[in-house]
Amino acid sequence: MNVKAGFFKRLKALSLPQKKLLAVALCQRMLPNYQLFAEVCQFGNPAVLDTLLQLLWQSLYDSKLKLNIELQLAKLEENTPEPEQFDVYGVYPALDAVVALSSLLGALESKVEDDITNISKLSSATVANYIEAIAPENLSDKQLEDFVFAHEVMQAEREVQENLLTIVEEQPHPKADFIKELRKEIVAAGVSNIGITLN
Repeated sequence: MNVKAGFFKRLKALSLPQKKLLAVALCQRMLPNYQLFAEVCQFGNPAVLDTLLQLLWQSLYDSKLKLNIELQLAKLEENTPEPEQFDVYGVYPALDAVVALSSLLGALESKVEDDITNISKLSSATVANYIEAIAPENLSDKQLEDFVFAHEVMQAEREVQENLLTIVEEQPHPKADFIKELRKEIVAAGVSNIGITLN
């Protein structure tokens, strides 16, 4: 648990622009979960999330860009799936992708920095829920917890978050070129936090 405490301590120590950058990067990684669900279930418009993410990335280095947060939240609401209306597991990671973006917008509006850092926990929770859904039945609580933490998808999520945090820590004042390059890498990788790829 020490590693985790260290992680959140470091996360909280970031400047606001660094926190925003990390949160946007994590939201970008959750996008394929929504895209796949939308495709399979013929629900929603993934372009709404994609466009919002592009605007959020741009807002990190273009101070002239002003996001209409109310409008963006309304668009997200129109594209939010209701889990009880679908009998596929994919609705949950898709919903998390929308919740992450909505939380980020709300945090930017209210300027509550803790809400920005919570995107990290939300991404990890998506992964934990996914692993629990595919876990063998009849595991005790302790066995299930061990199974979740040892799972390769959780290991990958922790590694990615750790790497992102380290990269962002090294950029006290993230510049446009760095931000664009980071976005390009995440989009090109095309892998979500639960290992979904659309390629």
